[in-house]
Amino acid sequence: MFRDIINTISARYLVAFLNLLLIFVNSKALGREGIGLVGLIYASASLAAVFNSILCGSTIVYFMNRYSLRHVFFPAYAWAFAGSLIACGAMYLLGMLPEGYGPAVFALAVLMSLVSAGSLMLLGRDNMRGFNLTFILQGVIMFAALLFIYFVAGFRHVGGYLAGLFAAYGIACAYSLILLLPHLRRKRNRPVDTPFPKVLKEMFVYGLWVGVDNLAESLTTRLNYFHVKSAGGYGNVGLLDSGTKISESVWHISNSISYIEYNRVSKTTDRREQKRVTLLLLKLTYCALAAVMTIVACIPEWVYTDYLLTREFAGIREIIIGLSPGIVALGSNRILSHYFIGSGNIRYSAYCSLTGLVLLLAAGAILIPMHGVLGAALTSSIAYTGMFIFSLSVFMRQTKTSARELLPSRKDLKF
Repeated sequence: MFRDIINTISARYLVAFLNLLLIFVNSKALGREGIGLVGLIYASASLAAVFNSILCGSTIVYFMNRYSLRHVFFPAYAWAFAGSLIACGAMYLLGMLPEGYGPAVFALAVLMSLVSAGSLMLLGRDNMRGFNLTFILQGVIMFAALLFIYFVAGFRHVGGYLAGLFAAYGIACAYSLILLLPHLRRKRNRPVDTPFPKVLKEMFVYGLWVGVDNLAESLTTRLNYFHVKSAGGYGNVGLLDSGTKISESVWHISNSISYIEYNRVSKTTDRREQKRVTLLLLKLTYCALAAVMTIVACIPEWVYTDYLLTREFAGIREIIIGLSPGIVALGSNRILSHYFIGSGNIRYSAYCSLTGLVLLLAAGAILIPMHGVLGAALTSSIAYTGMFIFSLSVFMRQTKTSARELLPSRKDLKF
């Protein structure tokens, strides 16, 4: 397990490093306004992809441990298109789609959903190498494509950024599909025991909770973009987006660990083993996130404004500091959330995300008008911390965990 964690974290931090470099490159190629626009486009596509997680998200790993690959493959790939159409249609009616970029958001949402589905199927097959390489391909191709588009082709525009996104997700999607095809051709993958309509119904019932959970969490992490845009325009969105992406880079630790945890928890029905794995990885995650976030928060602002970004990003350090407590809290909450999902108690994870969304709306109504972009950062921290407190209290009550068990022990430190 530890080797899988290290390999997954290494893969994600390789991509995180490239994405960090891209933040600096984009700031010089697109400017604060351009970054604000691409941030809104990406946030819109992400919301659609989150809606698609009904059948393209963690539902896949849960049901792959109970049925064949074919049971989950075809519904997931079909839903990537149907779900994106529904989600983008709803956002269009609500006026949430960036003007003139509706088709791009739809196409990007489809690709993001297909990549998510394919990589999670590889995870369900315990193909950690393929799972990690799918993620690495996205980052490496995106980085290389944008460098070529910006500095060789000389196309420094939002359209160039979108071209890089499509190239990265398209190739990653093709790669995951190539790895899955041999498994799909095997006869033992054909449905033989449970009727397919029954499996599909089970997937939708379970997936609806997953969708509610992911959509509520995604709204909690990205709804402030739309509030800030309404209050201050794309420039403020660009400042918030840059500070958010730098802060959220530490989530690669918790995301990597939570994938491993979820795969293990979903493969056993032993509650004691599920609790043991979750507690161990929760303490590891919290300590790692707190240490790394402290380092990030201590970086002086002049490093960003004079060297990494430009002077129009002044104020980015206070955004990062405002987000810091929430970043640690929500990253730790991912471990508890995947415990609930993997053990079949998905509704508790959904309740947690809905709690965060309510807190975000309530705090944002007060803080954003008063403090602008900084208010948005503080609002996020309040929502994320509330989510962590909710999940931790439910976990402790369900598993009869004492407060003392949450403290790192010698055995934990040795691990």
